[in-house]
Amino acid sequence: MHHRALAALVTIGLATSAYGQDNGGFYGNGHAGNHDWYSKLKQPGTTYSCCNGDEHGGDCRPTRAFLSDDGFWHAQLDGRWTTVPKRAEVEQPAPDGNSHICASKGGYIFCFIGGSPKS
Repeated sequence: MHHRALAALVTIGLATSAYGQDNGGFYGNGHAGNHDWYSKLKQPGTTYSCCNGDEHGGDCRPTRAFLSDDGFWHAQLDGRWTTVPKRAEVEQPAPDGNSHICASKGGYIFCFIGGSPKS
C-alpha cells in the first residue's frame, strides 16, 4: 500500500508541475513565442497596449480558462484561479484558439482573450 500511495503522489505532483508550467498563466511564461501578436492587442475601449514587454518576455501569456454559467471567464493567473473582469475581455480570438491573459506582476488584468469555452 505504501508504494501505491507514493506512486500516486508522484503522479499527482508531476501532473500538477506540468500543468502549472504550461498553462498556469505564470508571469513571463509563453510570452516570447507569442509576442508578435500580443504587441498588436489593445486594451478594450482604449488605444493602450495589452502588452508590456518585448520579444524576450512580458505580461501576456497563455493560460487555462473556462466560461462559467454566470457569464464570467475564470482564468489562471500565476497559478491561481481568478475571475476576469468584463472590462478586460478582448473580443478577437487568439491565433492558436487558446486562452491568454495579460496582467501585471501585481495581478492587475489588462487584457484577456478567451479560447474555446473550456480551454
